[in-house]
Amino acid sequence: MSLLKSAALWSSLLLLAACSHQPQAPTATPEQVRAKVARLLPPSASNRQGWAADIQGAFEAQALDPSTENLCSVIAIIEQESNFQADPQVPGLGRIARAEIDRRAGRLHVPGFMVDAALALKSPTGKSYAQRIASVQSERELSAVFDDFIGMAPLGQQLFGNLNPVHTGGPMQVAVEFAERNARSYPYPREGTVRQEVFSRRGGVYFGTLHLLGYPTHYPAPLYRFADFNAGHYASRNAAFQAALNRLVKTRLALDGDLVDYGSFSPGQTELAVRSLGSRLNMSNNAIQQALNKGEQLDFEETEVYQRVFELADQVAGKPVPRQILPGITLESPKITRTLTTAWFAQRVDERRARCEARQ
Repeated sequence: MSLLKSAALWSSLLLLAACSHQPQAPTATPEQVRAKVARLLPPSASNRQGWAADIQGAFEAQALDPSTENLCSVIAIIEQESNFQADPQVPGLGRIARAEIDRRAGRLHVPGFMVDAALALKSPTGKSYAQRIASVQSERELSAVFDDFIGMAPLGQQLFGNLNPVHTGGPMQVAVEFAERNARSYPYPREGTVRQEVFSRRGGVYFGTLHLLGYPTHYPAPLYRFADFNAGHYASRNAAFQAALNRLVKTRLALDGDLVDYGSFSPGQTELAVRSLGSRLNMSNNAIQQALNKGEQLDFEETEVYQRVFELADQVAGKPVPRQILPGITLESPKITRTLTTAWFAQRVDERRARCEARQ
């Protein structure tokens, strides 16, 4: 080895050793994280210490980095979904609930007089179900009414089976089904059901934070996580995959992020579109299906289907096409009174995140 090379190698080793002994940024204590969250909360938030404690607790339990961006992402979702109300009120909720009951009854050909008679029964609280439904102001209250109605009134199970029709709730409007699937990781003691915990501030923040930040992505900006929060994990990436397919096939796919039609035994439109490229991909239908079944995982990006479709789309476009886009989904809910989309939701939350970061 020449003297010059030896000197260069020695210098590199010294530099590496020096770097390894540089003081590391100290890990923030729980008290410091809570203080940081309290500073980042919007001025309108009440009980700032309570929110700060629950957000810090969720980050600590899930071993998440309490960076300003991550904390502000959670804060922005809470502000958008509930304006920092642990049990947000919904105008006209009783009317919406009664309309849902009547709709289900009509679909099952249950006469209206039978519905009226069932709702006139006295519930465990002493009031009739009709009285309780008419007076509900929050989804937590409505969920409790439906739990009692399904459990006590014979018609309740006929209309709803064992499934409470209130699917989301709490300050981050997280899906109850998501919380129930991830209940084993819940670090706090609970007296009631997972559903009841979702409607609490502590539980709603924990499961909402898990849904927002508890999965890996290659997204370049939080905007796409916000879209996923609304439309499902990896919806933004999968919508970009569908957009790439639209460059290669005649069928115009909806950019909804759903790669597999789980409600059918037949292949969905996205799968059929990929199959039509089978000869260009040199892949069997079975191999295509197996790859698309990974659509709710980061590993989908490692599949040959994903990589070859984007290769072909890049060639057609003459440049790299986007690997993530906002899904084209119109939001549907009895609570929504105007036309809203997943893109609108994501952009609105991202604006709140930016204002939060500015407070830092």
